[in-house]
Amino acid sequence: MAHEFLVKDIAFQAGLSAATVDRVLNSRPGVRKQTALRVRAAIRELEKQQAGVEIQGRKFSIDIIMEAPDRFTDTVRDAFESESLTFLPTIFRSRFHFAEQMRPQDIVQLLDRVRLRGTDGVVLKAPDVPEISPAVARLEQAGIPVVTLVTDLPNAPRTAYAGADNRAAGETAAYLIGERFAGQPATVLATLSSSRFRGEEEREIGFRRILRQRYPSIGIVEISEGLGRDDATGALAAEALSNHPGINAVYSIGGGNRAVLAAFAAAGRACAIFVAHDLDAGNLELLRHGQIHFVLHHDLKTDVRTAFRAVMGRRGALTGPGAARLSAVEVITPYNIPAPQR
Repeated sequence: MAHEFLVKDIAFQAGLSAATVDRVLNSRPGVRKQTALRVRAAIRELEKQQAGVEIQGRKFSIDIIMEAPDRFTDTVRDAFESESLTFLPTIFRSRFHFAEQMRPQDIVQLLDRVRLRGTDGVVLKAPDVPEISPAVARLEQAGIPVVTLVTDLPNAPRTAYAGADNRAAGETAAYLIGERFAGQPATVLATLSSSRFRGEEEREIGFRRILRQRYPSIGIVEISEGLGRDDATGALAAEALSNHPGINAVYSIGGGNRAVLAAFAAAGRACAIFVAHDLDAGNLELLRHGQIHFVLHHDLKTDVRTAFRAVMGRRGALTGPGAARLSAVEVITPYNIPAPQR
C-alpha cells in the first residue's frame, strides 16, 4: 500500500492505533477487511489534503460524525471537501465517520474516543436521545467545540447549530401541498426516517401546524423508522397505501423517495404532489423527470462554513464576527435547479 505519510498521521486520520495501521501497511495477519478499508480511505483523504499543504496557515483537524443514508453523507463529504479550499490559507483536515445506522451507545463510544484521541472540533448529526447529551458535554468540557449539523440537539451544550430552520421548512411544505388542493379533501403520506431526529420532528411539527390552521380538510398518515433506506421505507409506504386508500400526496421528510414512488406505482395509485428535501443526485433525477414536484433545499456549503467558523471562533482564530446563521430554505422546481458549483 504505497504512501508518503507517517504512520501516526494515517492513524490519526483513520481513528485507529498506530500499531493497527502498521499491521495493515505491512500486510500482517489478523486484520479485518473493514480495518484495511479504513486505512486506505485515510490515505486517500491525506492525499487530497496534500494539494494545499505548501500554503502555510493555521491547521484544524475536525471529526464529522453522522448517522445518515449514503446518498446524503456523500453530499456532505463533497461539501466539506470543497468548502475547505475556500478557507485557505487556514487548512481544515476532516475525518469522516459515517454510517447508515448507529446505536446511541456506538455514537457515545465514538464521541468519547475522539475526545480522548484529540480533535479541534466535532460536527455531529445524531438522534436527539438522552445518551448523546452527556457525551457532547464531555467534549465541550474538554474544550472541544461540537457543532450539530442539519438536526439539532437542543438539550446538549453544543457550541452551534449549522442548518436550516426545519420548522419553517415543514410549514413551507404544508403551504405548497395545501395550495395545490385548494380546500379539497386530500391525505398526505408524511415519511420520516426516524422520530429520534429533532430536525425531522421539527419539520413535522411545522407541517402539521399549518395544515391544521389553514388546510383542515387535508389529513396526514405518518410512517417512520425506515431510516431513509429504500427497502424499509418502501415496505412502510406500501403498507400505508394499502391501509389508507385516500392517500394522494407525499411529504418526504426523511428520504427513500424512489421506494415511495415505487409503492405508488405498484398499488396503481397516482401522487398528485410530492414534496421532498435535499438536492442529492437521486432527487435531482426525480425532479427533472417530473416524478417529484418540489425539493426544499438548503445549501450544505453554508452549513459547512458555519461549522468551520464555529470551530475557528472557539480556537481564537477569527478576526471578525463568527455568529452562526440559519441556512435559507429554497423551493426548487424542475425550472430553477441551481447550476453545479465547482
